[in-house]
Amino acid sequence: MKNNWSDKVSVLLITFWVGSLWSIAAVAYVLFNTLPDRQLAGQLAGQFFDYVAYLGLFSAFFLLMQRLFGYGSLALKQGYFWAVLVMLLLVLAGHFGIQPILAQLKADALPSDVMQSVFSDRFATWHGVASIAYVLQCLLGLVVVLKK
Repeated sequence: MKNNWSDKVSVLLITFWVGSLWSIAAVAYVLFNTLPDRQLAGQLAGQFFDYVAYLGLFSAFFLLMQRLFGYGSLALKQGYFWAVLVMLLLVLAGHFGIQPILAQLKADALPSDVMQSVFSDRFATWHGVASIAYVLQCLLGLVVVLKK
């Protein structure tokens, strides 16, 4: 594939997406270990994760289309393509599947903190699933960077 504007955009998108995945993980860690109010830390981290999810949706769509248009059906034989596709599926599952469940559990627990409510076990389980999905995205992001 020749080096054109879409190759340059793909490098930028990979940089922003994977960089933000890793950066927001560090930011969330700092928020929860710095702020005395865990609910506030969760709200702030949630906002950051929302932004990263939308960046991921846009980036994955562009990267997949760029690869398909550039390589045709050969793209389906590339680890890069499948890593981006799995990252996209994880973003979709996390943002539109798991996060609404977590938000509903938080809403059901109001005015209490969800971790001080009868929903704490379910919340912890779903939060663990979300964390695993996020770590997988981060690791796959390294694959995408190395394969590009």
